[in-house]
Amino acid sequence: MNIFQRWGACSLLAVLLTAPGHAADIGVTDKEILVGQFAAQTGPAAELGKRMQLGMLAYFNAVNAAGGINGRSIKLVSRDDGYEPEKAAAAVKALIEEDKVFALVGSVGTPTTLAAVPAINAAGIPLIGPFTGAQALREPLNRNIFHVRASYFDETERIVQHLSTLGIKKIAVFYQNDSYGKAGLEGVTRALTKRSLKPAAAVTVERNSVDVTAAWAELAKAAPEAVVQISAYKSCAALIKLARSKGYGGQFFNVSFVGSTALSAELGDAGAGVTISQVVPFPYTASSEIVREYQQRMTEAGNKDFDFSSMEGFLAAKVFVEGVRRAGKTLTRASLVSGLESMRDVNMGGFLVNYSPKNHEASHYTDLTIIGRGGRFVR
Repeated sequence: MNIFQRWGACSLLAVLLTAPGHAADIGVTDKEILVGQFAAQTGPAAELGKRMQLGMLAYFNAVNAAGGINGRSIKLVSRDDGYEPEKAAAAVKALIEEDKVFALVGSVGTPTTLAAVPAINAAGIPLIGPFTGAQALREPLNRNIFHVRASYFDETERIVQHLSTLGIKKIAVFYQNDSYGKAGLEGVTRALTKRSLKPAAAVTVERNSVDVTAAWAELAKAAPEAVVQISAYKSCAALIKLARSKGYGGQFFNVSFVGSTALSAELGDAGAGVTISQVVPFPYTASSEIVREYQQRMTEAGNKDFDFSSMEGFLAAKVFVEGVRRAGKTLTRASLVSGLESMRDVNMGGFLVNYSPKNHEASHYTDLTIIGRGGRFVR
């Protein structure tokens, strides 16, 4: 090859690399952005993953129908982890190595997301909006992970604060025996310690189990005025039903990860009065711009059953898309991270998102809801 041929080849390469819309990263073409999700689609926590996915797809479908982002449509690939850490590690590895996704959005669960962190860090792939409030995923800051929801510390503080205003001091904790449950237990303990209190009892249930007989026996001995539950919907429902059948008249509180709609469905008539902390706007009343948009997009996608989990998926997808828009035409994982970190006090129609290079926790928003008659939620 003579000098002119070499110069021509180098010039062509330079043109290709700097051409508008050139995709410099895995999972990105001129026409498509491939996004991955690992979450339970089967097993006792399946409704959490399914509803999260529905909300994400409702937003992605609307973006695609409007022409995508810089001409690129978004395609979601979901892999089932059954809410088991080992399966989650395998699922995220497959998404990265086999499916070759550009980014991850809307994982579900603390133990499962923690199990995926080594693969996420090794690939340098961003994860946006994991459905978990665990502090272990927030401290120290991981530059690859962007949280949309408030933390379990935020939620448990809100619950204990509410109970304190009612004069309730004898508070027990029912928690899942894994990193999720322990994160919630720590949150409740911190909030109680702040008020010179401690848990009246702390009892466990195994992940993906509904065997709560031993847990109830311990709780019954402690006779708490209220029980804060840190587990998935099936085990929480099993404990509430058992307690009510034994004549227990105390209050039950749950954090948002329980899956509000799924819990209400499991409980039926036994659900009345159960309180759940929330980290997203109330999805049933179109009182804000973001909820009106959510309801419209869900309806367009053929889903008229609104709930908190799909609302969270919708928000995670919306934050991801805004990060992609800010990343520009030459979309890379690094430019996506920079785009997300530029989101300072962004008002998404009533839900404030605030990121920076030193802060990847978008929101500290919390609310309390109660299961009312017919399984309906009230604030």
